[in-house]
Amino acid sequence: MTETLSLIDLFAGCGGMTVGFAREGFRSDLAVEFDFAAAATYAQNFGEAHTFFGDIADLADEDIPEVDVVIGGPPCQGFSNLGSRDVNDPRNKLWKEYLRVVTHARPKVFVLENVQRFSKSPEFELLLAEADHGCIEEYELRWGVLLASDYGVAQRRPRTIVIGSRIGPIEPPAPTHARMAHGHVKPWKTVRERIDGLPEHPKTTDLPARTTEVFGAAVQGPFSMEELHFGRNPRPISLERYDHVPPGGGRFDLPDHLLPRCWREKTSGTTDVMGRMRWDAPSLTIRTEFFKPEKGQYLHPQWEADDPDRRVNRVITHREAALLQDFPSDYKWCGSKTEIAKQIGNAVPAGLAAAVAKQVKAAITSAGQETDEDGLAEAV
Repeated sequence: MTETLSLIDLFAGCGGMTVGFAREGFRSDLAVEFDFAAAATYAQNFGEAHTFFGDIADLADEDIPEVDVVIGGPPCQGFSNLGSRDVNDPRNKLWKEYLRVVTHARPKVFVLENVQRFSKSPEFELLLAEADHGCIEEYELRWGVLLASDYGVAQRRPRTIVIGSRIGPIEPPAPTHARMAHGHVKPWKTVRERIDGLPEHPKTTDLPARTTEVFGAAVQGPFSMEELHFGRNPRPISLERYDHVPPGGGRFDLPDHLLPRCWREKTSGTTDVMGRMRWDAPSLTIRTEFFKPEKGQYLHPQWEADDPDRRVNRVITHREAALLQDFPSDYKWCGSKTEIAKQIGNAVPAGLAAAVAKQVKAAITSAGQETDEDGLAEAV
């Protein structure tokens, strides 16, 4: 029987990375999350006993177990193209707390996940210095910017993945999917494959009035994925705008009389806002405000030019966003509508995490087999 590999998930959020690693047979021994609603969601799905709700700086060294793998993504707003890009942003220093846990947990492998531009940041250079002559000098680092759609996720979401290993270098996994299939590489998963068949017209705009107790305090939920399929009440002018946008289109498809002044005066850029998804392509990145069409390409993909009755003029629901983030259909959620949207948008797509987990597991298993063979040879 294959031994179950243990992990610590830092900055765990609602559990996207743990979902992916669990798919490959990993067991979470500790999860750390500062946001209450996100920590509650994690606890609902993986257990409260090993979930540390609080500041990672308050996690005592003696409470850090030794595990096979440490995973996590320190908050990235400072590096994000949508953020301040301020290298002095305190959120950019939290990777040092990540390294503190690594030094005490003594994992064979650690996986650090962040936004695309992290690999070009001054903080990344400091991370490389720590691997060269600092606290993680016994680890060999490999990294790359991976596109979630290249690993079976119906979303074109780029993330920087850094793999540190003290059992030999581990390269990021090779793509298993591509825009066009070739050889053993499958075609990209599509929006249709994840959300087709769900009710086009949600019956409610609200979450059920339900609370539970987690970490000794009340939180809204838990809610099923089905209960996340609620709509909104857009204004008539918003509905008129939505009606003009075809699949793959956006704000440039709106007639002048429907353009707000800010868009009328900005004749270039922000091409995905007020955008409509395509059924037969992956979505673009699902961000934390996917419920606002002015924030990206979040309109439901159903739209037919010759039949106005076959147009679904709404943004995707929380349920649809969670499915595009590759969460399982039986996942449970805690928090308000806005808090859950933030959890969904901040998560690592589970399929991308699973691809990394599979690569890491294979390396650990191989290293263990080599150790066993060496021991047997010495005994003979």
